[in-house]
Amino acid sequence: MMEKTPHWGLLPSQVKEIVRKREWDNLPCLKARLLGAKPFPMRIGLKPPSGACALSDLAHFQRVVSEWKLFPHQEMVQWSSKKFREISEQVIPVGLEISSMQQLITFLGKEAIRRSVIWERHMRPFLHINKILYPALIKHIDIIEKITLSDAELLAKLLPQLKQGLGKGQYLRALPIIGIDTKFLEKHQLLLEELVDTLHGGAVFSAGGLMAWLGCQTNPKGWLTIRPLCPHVADALGKLPILQLPYELLKEYELPAANILVVENLQSGLALPDMPDTIAVIGGGKNIAWMDALWLKKKRVGYWGDIDTWGLTFLSHAREKCPKVESIMMDINTVKIHEDRMVMEDTPIHVIPAFLNEEETHLFNGLITGHYQSSRLEQERLSADYIKQQLSLWRA
Repeated sequence: MMEKTPHWGLLPSQVKEIVRKREWDNLPCLKARLLGAKPFPMRIGLKPPSGACALSDLAHFQRVVSEWKLFPHQEMVQWSSKKFREISEQVIPVGLEISSMQQLITFLGKEAIRRSVIWERHMRPFLHINKILYPALIKHIDIIEKITLSDAELLAKLLPQLKQGLGKGQYLRALPIIGIDTKFLEKHQLLLEELVDTLHGGAVFSAGGLMAWLGCQTNPKGWLTIRPLCPHVADALGKLPILQLPYELLKEYELPAANILVVENLQSGLALPDMPDTIAVIGGGKNIAWMDALWLKKKRVGYWGDIDTWGLTFLSHAREKCPKVESIMMDINTVKIHEDRMVMEDTPIHVIPAFLNEEETHLFNGLITGHYQSSRLEQERLSADYIKQQLSLWRA
């Protein structure tokens, strides 16, 4: 049976663990101490015993007094003389007072000292530029601790090169900087943003962040695959059989076809048959942010996705953006013909999407109430001849 530890009389090792958890491993608290927002001294009570407690466990009482007498940093220990009726007057440790960050590091020992040496070494190149960077460095002390010294020196070399408007009209990777690769800049963008903002009196965040302050274009994202489905349309796209565009560009760039077919999954879109005057936008999944493009209002727009709660939700979002969207092969008849190919949907949605029509809503309810053999019919499981027939009907 384990011996119960008394609730009084904290030992040096116990206090060290308390301080480590409360102050050192607690990153917000540590930053506040380093910045002076949480000032020293810090005081930890050592839970001195009453006479009855001391008498109940004399061995522990003697151990507490002995260990604190041997504690190497006596300037931190607060002692007090106390009269005990049963064991006469005793001088006992009652508190520990840590009056500075240096004392805190000394108290916690080797690991804290090692860590503080890393901070000092990695911050030095930045502080040589300007000491006003110190608060920003402390704010990101976890990053400062993890980078290498060579990275810290490179970042410090990069800082003076970054000027407002430096990257006007260019992507971040095309910045004209000397002696440093732009991938390195991109990797350390969060820390750089804070440091450059500090150096320039808050101008970076006022401009909307580092990219905006530099004047850089945002990297393309949300790529969509564009596939012309007839030679006439392919000619208008420079005879390219397939290409990719980021959604922001697609929102502005009108596709040269009267019919736009949006297909949720890439593989289903790659298997589409030829269709006159039609371009397919495929593989976007839930990426329908481009579908409120003004040029789409002039087109006939079809949408084909998986028949499950997520697929119908994507359809609803698409119709919210572009009210004229027509669903294709996302109906009860398609389910009935292919019902034996259905599988279970892993994480269905139970809230009925707002922009489904009456039949689509009925289908959604049937999927979540177990009306069909299962709850998910993937695009890829539809028969090729059925797909071709339905697309011809839609086109006609």
